[in-house]
Amino acid sequence: MPYSLPKLPYAYDALEPFIDARTMEIHHSKHHQTYVDKLNAVLEKHPDLVDEPLEQLLANLEQLNIPAADKTAIRNHGGGHTNHTLFWQIMGPSKSVDVELVAGIEKEWQSIDAFKKTFTDMATGLFGSGWVWLAKDETNKYHLHALPNQDSPLLHGHTPLIGLDVWEHAYYLKYQNKRADYIAAWWKVLKFLP
Repeated sequence: MPYSLPKLPYAYDALEPFIDARTMEIHHSKHHQTYVDKLNAVLEKHPDLVDEPLEQLLANLEQLNIPAADKTAIRNHGGGHTNHTLFWQIMGPSKSVDVELVAGIEKEWQSIDAFKKTFTDMATGLFGSGWVWLAKDETNKYHLHALPNQDSPLLHGHTPLIGLDVWEHAYYLKYQNKRADYIAAWWKVLKFLP
């Protein structure tokens, strides 16, 4: 199979008390694994696409000469795989502030707090399941996206930098329907920002 579940860079309980170990285990080993399995299943039908980087498949999805149902499967499951792979990497038990990213955010939003408020408002207000993203375009201009399902900024030609999973499977065991509490806790485990 071309894709496999990436190993987490920390233990399932490393983000406690902000994100609980059981949620991390289920989210990683069950939800993310399902995206990988279903992505591999659709790519088995199109062996010519296996060597294409997944980011390019998503960025050029509409140009692929494959059935619409298979495009949808790549969008959903390929997006789920790339989204979660980045999600695990940007979180951690300790901060590793990205000075360049901080400077860019402060230039665009005047302060980290102003950025966090805008991002949080988008995440709180996103109807249903999806992701909120900070991404950049080919000119390095920052963009915020509130996207449904497993859609990625790659579908818009943008490179994802920070993504927050607001599907209920990311927080329901600990926070139930309190998405705002989950978002507030998530900022504590996002490595790149103070």
